[in-house]
Amino acid sequence: MKKILFLVAAMLVATTSMAQGHSEFPLDKMMNGIVKSMPLPQIPDYSVNIKDFNGDFNRAMKALAEMGGGRLIVPSGIWNTGPIEFENNCELHVEAGALVLFKSDYDAYKDVEVVYEGQKIRKKMSPLYAYNKHDVAITGRGSFDGNGQDWRPVKRSKMTESQWKELIKKGGTVENGVWIPEIRERSKTRPVMLDFIKCERVLLQDATFSNSPAWNLHPFLCKNVMIEGVTVRNPWYSQNGDGIDLECCDGAIIRNTSLDVGDDGICIKAGRDKEGRELKAPCQNVLIENCTVYHGHGGFTIGSEMSSGVKNVFVRNCTFIGTDAGLRFKSTRGRGGVVEYIYIQDINMVDIAGDAITFDLYYANRSVLEGYETGSSASDPVPPVTEETPSFRQIYAVNVNCQGAKRAIYMNGLPEMPIEYVMLRNVNITADKGVVTKNVRNILTQDVTVNGKKIEIK
Repeated sequence: MKKILFLVAAMLVATTSMAQGHSEFPLDKMMNGIVKSMPLPQIPDYSVNIKDFNGDFNRAMKALAEMGGGRLIVPSGIWNTGPIEFENNCELHVEAGALVLFKSDYDAYKDVEVVYEGQKIRKKMSPLYAYNKHDVAITGRGSFDGNGQDWRPVKRSKMTESQWKELIKKGGTVENGVWIPEIRERSKTRPVMLDFIKCERVLLQDATFSNSPAWNLHPFLCKNVMIEGVTVRNPWYSQNGDGIDLECCDGAIIRNTSLDVGDDGICIKAGRDKEGRELKAPCQNVLIENCTVYHGHGGFTIGSEMSSGVKNVFVRNCTFIGTDAGLRFKSTRGRGGVVEYIYIQDINMVDIAGDAITFDLYYANRSVLEGYETGSSASDPVPPVTEETPSFRQIYAVNVNCQGAKRAIYMNGLPEMPIEYVMLRNVNITADKGVVTKNVRNILTQDVTVNGKKIEIK
């Protein structure tokens, strides 16, 4: 039955009308449904200026909350602050020319329990933080800087000689080719730039987020998230310097956004291993469109934390320039979870350092400070299928072009759970190497060429 449903869906995709050389999924109504059903934050028509609070953001937020909410205006200038805690019905509006610079003072950030890399952990509070709030927004063309250089470990291999010499002048220690900040706990407890947890109706619009201690934007267990027109930047060598990590969210739109980061650009996550599965909170009903990723490990990524499942994700009209991988799907044994109904269309890539399209079910997370996980390898005995077995299926990619990659397509599934029901249509890739597949089934290819030669995946 699954195969029949997949073939029917693939036929629908393959036979959609062509208009001016542009084909669309017959599921546009579903994508439009996400847009039309996305409620934006309701912010009262009341505002205060941060100048009136002598730059005390949290006192200003509390004052707004006492009035039932409103807009906190941040005018042009440099505003030094510790972490900002959001209140209900509050909007932080950073005007053009405003720079909110977060302090490097370690003690300014209190300890909180968060979920990072799919598991509960105590870390320092994020510079931009909201827990169990509704109707929260960040708008305006100003900027946020997380002073991440004082928190992140740095690999020697990722810096030039002159950069490395300047770095170690700051103090800290060097262990096994890795620079660690002077306060060692900085690296172990460094926060993401923005952590909005269990929030409803979230808007991030137009602002620039840069130089985060770890990930940049992390909406977790949120409902109805709109990220539009923002810029996300981290140095290319920044450890765990992801751009956007949308995790366990229901209803999200990410559009017209530019990212240049040190890890995955736009990443969909859903918890990790048993703890993630017990959340029972899939990341679902997501539209990503008109985004550009200039550098990162993956342009668009799902995983490796996906244990609650990922479904109903639409990605279209995106460009990846110089990323390590283009379309990246990753997991490993122990995760569990199902990734399905992923629709990707009109993707253009150039100068991809690794695979243009990659599925790796033998992915192992790594930590510079805590050592390397062993993960699972292709030589392991084949285990039975259990709730710990991850599954990737019902994934469609149409109109994908890549000029220059190390390898065109890599699909490495699990013998007990192959990657299945994937359709690639009108895919054109130039690469040094071709296609490598293992443990896949029911892969449908139509007009897929690598270096000008049509290929099929069986």
